[in-house]
Amino acid sequence: MPLICIASPKGGVGKTTLSANLADALRRQGCRVLAMDLDPQNALRLHFGVALTDRGGFLAQLAHGLTWRDAVRQTAAGVALLPHGTVAMADALATVAMLERAPELLVGALREMLADPSLIVVADLPPGPSRVLELMAPHAAMTVVVLLADAYGAALMPEIDSGRFLGLGALYGPQPDRLRLVLNQVDYGSRLSRTVAQALARHLGPRLLGALAREDAVGEALAAQRLLLDSAPASRAALDVRALGRTIADALPLPVEAAAGWWAR
Repeated sequence: MPLICIASPKGGVGKTTLSANLADALRRQGCRVLAMDLDPQNALRLHFGVALTDRGGFLAQLAHGLTWRDAVRQTAAGVALLPHGTVAMADALATVAMLERAPELLVGALREMLADPSLIVVADLPPGPSRVLELMAPHAAMTVVVLLADAYGAALMPEIDSGRFLGLGALYGPQPDRLRLVLNQVDYGSRLSRTVAQALARHLGPRLLGALAREDAVGEALAAQRLLLDSAPASRAALDVRALGRTIADALPLPVEAAAGWWAR
C-alpha cells in the first residue's frame, strides 16, 4: 500500500522511463518501493541495470506458477524490481487470454503486495486500454497518465474531460481525483511545445501533477542503464523528477515505517 499505476494513451511517450525514475525518486525520499513491470516490452529492468541476459519475470511466467516474491530482483538503487519477463508476441497474447480466464492470478498477487503497509508499488502498465489496466486501476491510489506536450496530447482533452479516456472514467466513477496526468518531454526551446504545455496546464488545472523537461540526459541515462538522478542529478529533467516525486508522495496515504524490507529478510 499504496499502488501507483503509470499508464499512457500510446507507446513512445516515456512511460517506462518515468516509472523507473519516479520509483527511484520515491525511494530517495525514504520510501520502500517495488517497481512492477506489466508491459510486455520488458523494458523497466533496463533502467535498473539488470543484465540483458536476464529474461525471466513475473507476468511472463505467471501461468507456470511463479510467485511474485520469487520473481523480485533487488537493484543497486534500493528499489525492488518485478520484471515482466521476455516474451514473444504469441506469449503476450496468451497472457492476456489467461488474465481474461483467471484474473485472480494477478489480482491475488497484487493484494499480497498491497497488504504490506510500508510498501509503495509503482506499476508500469502497457500503453493504451488493456486488460491489465482494467484489473489494476480499481486498486490504485492513483493512476498517472503520461502525455506528450504535442498536438496529439491536446487532442485527447475531450476524451479526458468526458471520462472516456482509456476507459478510466467508468473505473473511477465518483473518485476522479485518482486519475492524474503528467506532461513529458516538454521542449522549452520549442515555442510549439511551450505553447501546448501551457495550454494543457491551464486546461487540466489540479489534475496535472507536473511536467518533465525534454533533455538528452534522459536518453543517455537509459543508454547507460542508469537512473537519471544518478547519471545527471543537476539536469532540469532530474529536478522535475524530484518535484514530481514529492508531489505524488504528498498526495498518497502515508506508508507505515518498517525497519527492513521483506526482500531483506
